[in-house]
Amino acid sequence: MAEPHTTASTEVPGGHEAAEPAAFGLTAPAWIALAMIVVIAIMVWKKLPGAIARALDDKIALIRDQLAEAEELRKEAEALKAEYAKKAKSADKDRDALLERARLEADEIVAKAKSDAEALIERRTRMAEDKIAAEERAAVDQLRATAADAAVRAAARLIAERNDAGTDGKLVDQAIKEIASR
Repeated sequence: MAEPHTTASTEVPGGHEAAEPAAFGLTAPAWIALAMIVVIAIMVWKKLPGAIARALDDKIALIRDQLAEAEELRKEAEALKAEYAKKAKSADKDRDALLERARLEADEIVAKAKSDAEALIERRTRMAEDKIAAEERAAVDQLRATAADAAVRAAARLIAERNDAGTDGKLVDQAIKEIASR
């Protein structure tokens, strides 16, 4: 169900509407407009729009300078980044070259050590063979000397058994003649 609706209103006695206050024939909105015109006129007379424009222009120039400086810094940073990337790449190449050189040197050292070891083994083998040969010669010489000594003793015994003093004298004379003829 709908509720009754109430409205309130005020009436001025006599059926007239209330008049707005006015001064010098101007109402409140007119005074506000006049005040705005005077303020704007003073601002123009004091060159406030130019000052505002200059301040804005200065701010724009400052922002442009900051943007230019930021652009320069960005370019410098990119250049530094590129330089360090190049240095890193160069360092990688240097590292690879150094590793390769180290591998080659290690291979050379291993090959030299192997050849030195082989030469040492060959030299020691030759020395052992020479020593064995020398020992064999010494043994043969000793055997010959022992055999010669035994032969001399056997010959002396045989000569002593078969020869007498007269035969000894003839042999001594013959040996002296041979020595004198030489």
